[in-house]
Amino acid sequence: MAQPKEQWGSRIGVILAVAGSAVGLGNFLRFPGNAAANGGGAFMIPYFFSLIFLGIPLAWAEWNMGRYAGTRGFHSCPGVFNLIWRNPMSKYIGAIGLIIPLVIYMFYVVIEAWCLGYAWHYLIGDIVTECGKDPEKYTTFFNGFVGMGKDGAIVKVSPLTFAIVVTFILNFILIYRGVTKGIETFCKIAMPFMVLAALCVLGRVLTLPANPENPAQNIWSGLGFMWNPDFSSLLNAETWLAAAGQIFFSISVGFGIIVNYSSYLRKDDDIVLSGLTAATTNEFFEVCLGGLITLPAAVIFLGTSLNVNSTFALGFQALPVVFANMGWGQFFGFIWFFMLFLAAMTSSLSMLQPVIAFFEEGFNLPRKASVALLGFLSLIGAGIVAWFSQNLVALDTFDFWVGTALIFVLAMIQVMIYSYVFGDVFGWKKALEKRDDKYMRRSAGRWANLWRQAQAHSGAHMRIPAFFTFVLKYVSPLFLLTIFVAWCVQQLPGRLANLNLFKLQVAADKAVAANSEEADALLGQVETAKVALGSLGFIAALLLLMVILIHLAAPAWEKRISEERALDVEGQVS
Repeated sequence: MAQPKEQWGSRIGVILAVAGSAVGLGNFLRFPGNAAANGGGAFMIPYFFSLIFLGIPLAWAEWNMGRYAGTRGFHSCPGVFNLIWRNPMSKYIGAIGLIIPLVIYMFYVVIEAWCLGYAWHYLIGDIVTECGKDPEKYTTFFNGFVGMGKDGAIVKVSPLTFAIVVTFILNFILIYRGVTKGIETFCKIAMPFMVLAALCVLGRVLTLPANPENPAQNIWSGLGFMWNPDFSSLLNAETWLAAAGQIFFSISVGFGIIVNYSSYLRKDDDIVLSGLTAATTNEFFEVCLGGLITLPAAVIFLGTSLNVNSTFALGFQALPVVFANMGWGQFFGFIWFFMLFLAAMTSSLSMLQPVIAFFEEGFNLPRKASVALLGFLSLIGAGIVAWFSQNLVALDTFDFWVGTALIFVLAMIQVMIYSYVFGDVFGWKKALEKRDDKYMRRSAGRWANLWRQAQAHSGAHMRIPAFFTFVLKYVSPLFLLTIFVAWCVQQLPGRLANLNLFKLQVAADKAVAANSEEADALLGQVETAKVALGSLGFIAALLLLMVILIHLAAPAWEKRISEERALDVEGQVS
């Protein structure tokens, strides 16, 4: 029996849900951590370039493709790609759009549990009693809390273990309730509370006095660190890759999430204004709240030489020091971390929905079975992240190779599909290009562009500026390709060298035999490489599993697509 079609209950509901998928730990933790690790103000230049030339245009493209496919019964990235791009490989490429949200959820739910655990510690007050106002003690507390010192350190009866279990269960209860009753309802409640809590904390951070031990570390130096660029950092391709990856991560483009969420829209729902509203809401949370809270506070108490051992760790080390130096600090600490927990929940729910949609549409599974299967897969990955906690190697491996690099790849694929494939879903563009008439051949591309615009503007209260058509077709692909090639030349060799287990093991064995002082450090690099390679192996196995499942689902899709295409052509002719 076919599953009933789900739809959003209201326009504000879908906007808050899409904004909620974007607003999360990426805004309040990952963005400040990325900015601190990439030169502060220097990071903001490629960040805003990426927003204008990649983030917003690609978001509109995903909204357009997703709504089109959703009205024809396709809600997952493989199904959407297979409908739009009539190539035998398209559905398998769509597997990337399943892997990205699933793998990100696997480490995201652990960080989500950090937030809930910290909220609990602030509620009972033991973190304030134990650490006082000493910044180093808060760093030590964080390292112990997340198990930075030893793999398997947190897998015991502890507040964090309990928080992980509670977080995991809550996510799957809400996702089981579906798009409207689960995701939309939760986001309508959580988003307003997040705004109020973040504004309260921001107000206190902007009125903080200077560091008494170093008056030069004040709110102005903190704001300067965020907005005054060191232009030499712009020559580093990793800064540009991190900025583009942050835009994709925070707006949720290149995830397969917006394609999925927009597929539950009705044919005449406004995707132009809704997409822009969701993107700008995210930027308000990220730059005006997340950045202005965490970075200035970190500079005041930790200085500008921030040691960012994980992009998500900075907020857990810097903000508690702020709460320790303000009135009602314990209360605001609880509010802040509980707000982070809610923000993380709105995002993690969005990461689960695309894979559930694939199980439902690919195999006609009921939601209960889809949720159970996804729960089993995600529990394995979350267990890997939780167990291999030493120096957060597994978490950071998942975050970089999937949360930045693979998102980048999917973004490039989607730009090309939208600009050069979407608009020819009926095969008419190719037919025109084969005509002897030169005018008809030249008009084929213009016809495809007009068709895309007509799809996007159906029910819209504003039009996408014509400039963005040019941007998506030429500027975005060139921008993405330039950054990616430059990163491959500058940074990829070093990344691969850190994964060369054989070479690292040989160097470590020689150092041990020579009783060298470098032996411990080299042995540590060997263990790090083992965990990183194991994490990448798990990601590859998960990708292979999704490709196999897509292959099994393909025959039913092909039959449905043939039926939908016949109806579309008949409707156009009549």
